[in-house]
Amino acid sequence: MNPLNSILGTIISGFILAIVITFALNPGFISINPNPWEVWVWLHVLVGIAWIGLLYYFNFVQVPAVGQAAGEANNGGPGPAAINKYVAPRALLWFRWAAVATWITGALALEAMHMGPGSGIHAAFAFQTGFEVIGVGAWLGTIMLFNVWVLIWPNQKKILGLTATPASPEEIAKAKKVALMASRTNTLLSIPMILAMTAHGHGLPF
Repeated sequence: MNPLNSILGTIISGFILAIVITFALNPGFISINPNPWEVWVWLHVLVGIAWIGLLYYFNFVQVPAVGQAAGEANNGGPGPAAINKYVAPRALLWFRWAAVATWITGALALEAMHMGPGSGIHAAFAFQTGFEVIGVGAWLGTIMLFNVWVLIWPNQKKILGLTATPASPEEIAKAKKVALMASRTNTLLSIPMILAMTAHGHGLPF
């Protein structure tokens, strides 16, 4: 059976290949200490790509596409119904839980990299010596997680008709503005956040 015929099979095969590469590049790894920092950073990057990738998809692809579809609906166009009914709810499901997984794996990576007494999470959020740059990234990521669950998702539920009580046209109009501004804010914050995340290990560009 071809694992590429299913997304689950594809993902499992990717992890198996990564493990095979680990054996090939470091055949004696069983006899040395494991590296939990790399494990959590690796997973953090994987789920972070899913989160930020969907964030960029919403801002660069879906929002403009829905706007165009709505504008052409009266001229024989298909309208935005298909996107809002079939694509958006599924994308938002992966989007919001990828955000949670990114934060959790990031927190575990902070703990694994912290060699001194105390907590790596506290060291980052308190901007302790050596953790200033990654601390900025941690704070920005936390703000973005807040925006996802407190501003974007509740308002998207109103827009997509996923609430127990249907929202009024006025509520939907307000929800669209709040969700859009929160999403655009996250897109803005993602750029310096990724800089802070990569700069911790490689240094700031200037």
